Amino acid sequence: MTDTASKSGSNEQKRRKVTVPWLIRMKQKGLKIAALTAYDFTMAAIEDSAGLDIILVGDSAGMVISGAPDTLAVTLDEMIFMTRNVRRGVKTALLVTDMPFGSFQISKEKTVEAAIRLMKEGGAEAVKLEGGKQNLEAIRHLTSIGIPVMGHLGLTPQSVHAFGGFKLQGATDKSAERIKEDAIALQEAGVFSIVLEKIPLDLAREVTASVDIPTIGIASGPYCDGQILVAYDMLGLESQYMNLRFVRRYMEGADLIRNAVGRYISDIKNGEFPREDESWHS
Repeated sequence: MTDTASKSGSNEQKRRKVTVPWLIRMKQKGLKIAALTAYDFTMAAIEDSAGLDIILVGDSAGMVISGAPDTLAVTLDEMIFMTRNVRRGVKTALLVTDMPFGSFQISKEKTVEAAIRLMKEGGAEAVKLEGGKQNLEAIRHLTSIGIPVMGHLGLTPQSVHAFGGFKLQGATDKSAERIKEDAIALQEAGVFSIVLEKIPLDLAREVTASVDIPTIGIASGPYCDGQILVAYDMLGLESQYMNLRFVRRYMEGADLIRNAVGRYISDIKNGEFPREDESWHS
């Protein structure tokens, strides 16, 4: 075993299970929180072994997995299916699942039922709800019965039509004030963290300083307590959003896969795959 592999294995053994209380302590200690999305067992297992704090089963799957223009068509059953698969690959990260559009807007009872299904059938350890004050009653009820809730403010993709597109939020004094008020209200309702999506960095810094719970930024600058990206974007897997300003690409995944598939095709066409030593003999 190489020194690098030995150190990696040692670090993995030392890792603790990430919990809701631990994430709050991370903010208190000034420790940054790292999060990514996952939608299947294989990706989740790789991400978890790398040391992520949070893995989010995002309804962004509707866009990067299904090719839809937005997240609205994703169903609760689809979120449960993906969460169940991701659950099998996650050992130490906190597993959070998006509550899809329509699962929490109808009634408090429907919201509770959906959240319970995501946890009981999917294995989620927490759920994420988009929006602010309009969801306080549902959030209070969820947290009162022991369901951890992550909030989500700023650009909330399920409201894309109301916003007129995936636009920067909090750019005016009025909208910035609303986001700040919503953050305080969400904390008082019992959320353990808040995703801040596509808001100005100064506003994100102000919100982060105003709450005692972690803020997780996406397209909101460096002053949040943590950061999240869609994994497909960060890996360069030809998501339609991977070239946006806020996405840092850590590899050119699409090129790597395309080249590997090209070599595979060539080996088949040239009769070089499979070899006899890759086969069984009678």
